[in-house]
Amino acid sequence: MYKVSFDAKVAKIISKWKKSNPNLHKKLLKVVISIAENPRKGIGHPEPLVGGGDRTYSRHITAHDRIIYDIYDDEVVVIVIELEGHYGDK
Repeated sequence: MYKVSFDAKVAKIISKWKKSNPNLHKKLLKVVISIAENPRKGIGHPEPLVGGGDRTYSRHITAHDRIIYDIYDDEVVVIVIELEGHYGDK
C-alpha cells in the first residue's frame, strides 16, 4: 500500500470540494484509495503523462476533472501535484 500525500494547493481544492460538491469529493476519495492500492492500475483510467517518464500519472475523476500525481516506488509514496480541470482549461 502506498502512502498518498497532497501538495498544499491540492489540499485547498479538496477542502473546497468537500464543502461545495460532496459527490465530487466522494469520487475523489474512491480514486485516491485506488491510487494507494496500486498507483498504475485501477479506476479512473490511469495513464503515464508524456514527459513524466514512469513517475507522473493522471487519472480521471470526472470527464472534466483529473488528478495528477508522482509515484516514488523507493519510498512507497504518491504525491498528488495537481487537481481540478483539464489540460485545455488552463
